[in-house]
This record gives sequence, structure tokens and C-alpha cells, in this order.
Amino acid sequence: MPRLMMPVLATIAATLMTLTWGDALAGDASVDVFVDRAKVFKIQQPADTVIVGNPVIADVTMHDRYTVVVTGKTAGSTNLIILDKDSKPIIDELINVGPSPTDLVTVMRGTNRYTYACSPYCDASAQVGDEKDAFEITSKQITTRNEMAIQAAGGN
Repeated sequence: MPRLMMPVLATIAATLMTLTWGDALAGDASVDVFVDRAKVFKIQQPADTVIVGNPVIADVTMHDRYTVVVTGKTAGSTNLIILDKDSKPIIDELINVGPSPTDLVTVMRGTNRYTYACSPYCDASAQVGDEKDAFEITSKQITTRNEMAIQAAGGN
């Protein structure tokens, strides 16, 4: 791909990242997001109340009363309801969260699954469905590393 095309493609990708909710949901389509990734949407009316059917699957944050950020937490489906100040629905839609489409490599050893994030080097990545001991060890290492970073930054 010519180098001149890269800035054009980057601009197009950035534009597509911020969608209006109506554009994303035209024709009763669900909203699709990936695990550990966020999507930004604009809504036409100010939100007052946000309800997520299963917050284990997706997290929804209101950046302001017109900007919705949906973050995939684990694979599955849930729903999102946003109400206005009169408790009338602005949004009532299905959210589908799928695994990351890139950078993950799955290794099967017999019936045990191990997942690695490879971009460009591979590191263990705790994913729901991985072999129990590997998942727990990786999760503990990630938590310990995050705690060390918080302490080093002067946090609690």
C-alpha cells in the first residue's frame, strides 16, 4: 500500500470511530464491540439514566449527556437502555461483545486452551475459557504488575 494512502485511511478510521447512535443502529441492527475495546456514540437527546442488562459483558459510560462510550468486557450479549429526564427511552438496543479480532493467538494443548496477545511479541493474556491454572496465574501477574505501577506513580 502506498505511503500516501496511510494518512487517508487513518482519517477515515478515526471518523468511523465516532458514530451517531442512529447511524450505528439503523435497521434494528445490534451494536458490536470487542472485548477490551471501546466505541464512542453520540445520541440525539440528553441522557438521564443508563441501564446495562449485564455489566459483566459491557460497560457503558456517559462522557457527557450526549456521548456514550461502550466498552466490551467479556464475550456475550446484553442490552442497553438509556432514558431521558422523563424516563422515556432514548435507546433500547442489543449490545454484542465478541473476542478481539486481531492480535490474539489461541493455543490448544489437548483440551486446555491458552491465549496470547501477539503484537508483535507474544505475552500471556487471560481470557475467559482458558485453562484454569494458566488463567489464574496470568490474572495474578497482571494484577500485581498494575498494583506496582500504581504504587510507583504515588497512588494508593
